[in-house]
Amino acid sequence: MSTKQTTSAAPGSVLLATSAAGTNYDMMYYLKGAAAGGICCSITHGALTPVDVVKTRVQLDSVKYNKGLVGGFKQIIAEEGAMALTTGLGATAFGYFVQGWFKFGGVEFFKIQAAQSLGDQKAWDNKVSIYLASSAAAEFIADIFLCPLEAVRIRSVSDPEFCDGLSDGFAKMLKTEGVGGFYAGFLPILAKQVPYTMAKFAVQGSAADAMYASMGKTPAEMSPTSNLGVSLASGVIAGVAAAIISHPADTLLSKVNKAGAGGDGPMMQRLSNIAKEIGFVKLATVGLLPRCVMIGTLTAGQFGIFDTVMSALGASKFHFHNPSA
Repeated sequence: MSTKQTTSAAPGSVLLATSAAGTNYDMMYYLKGAAAGGICCSITHGALTPVDVVKTRVQLDSVKYNKGLVGGFKQIIAEEGAMALTTGLGATAFGYFVQGWFKFGGVEFFKIQAAQSLGDQKAWDNKVSIYLASSAAAEFIADIFLCPLEAVRIRSVSDPEFCDGLSDGFAKMLKTEGVGGFYAGFLPILAKQVPYTMAKFAVQGSAADAMYASMGKTPAEMSPTSNLGVSLASGVIAGVAAAIISHPADTLLSKVNKAGAGGDGPMMQRLSNIAKEIGFVKLATVGLLPRCVMIGTLTAGQFGIFDTVMSALGASKFHFHNPSA
């Protein structure tokens, strides 16, 4: 798809308005991308809350929860009841809507701006670098808003008695730890989310391009169902790759948000203490299988839902265009 921008939508356009014919990357397009991103992230992360509860428990207490993913489900249900698997659902659904809004909307904005600045040929030649840079910038912004919600979620999962919901958790953390408590995990969340998102978008984009190339067709020449299939398949590949890359930082994030973890010193000292205590091998492997299952499924669902919502909103999704093809 060409990066040429056509006439912007008339004033007073609403989110559900159908995009004008042709490629129209105006503010309304970016709002639709942000909304689609918020919806896809909220749905997928919310639906996988039970898996995330088990994964987090394994990371926080691998001695107690040592029976794998299925065993972890059974153990939590037996000890606390089935509703324990929904712990943190409110914080997860809302937090990842906000994060998805800025992440997917930001990636669309940054990559399109880069493509328009470079031109079709240079954008095509440097598309992986554009994916990496745009996703890193978008994720950094998104994590500023996600971090407080993730802190409440992890605290509620590690201590089911901590709060009775999202608002209660915010109030308690603010009272006991101040604003700084919400950002105790900001460095590890950046270390987890930025490489994860960079791998996610770069691998998904490259995998999707390879699939289209193998079929000798462009997205515009494919049916909506076929494009959805490409989004889902490339999303699984991207999700597993991103999960492996970001898992050590994900374990650190789970640990540092547990009360008292790593001692009472500065944040970097606490993270260092936790890393030394656990060891790199366990950081990289404990809870990895359930995380690969969760992130592989989640990422495939995100790209599938994102494309579907974009289409429903009347937006034609941006794709890099090879002008020499």
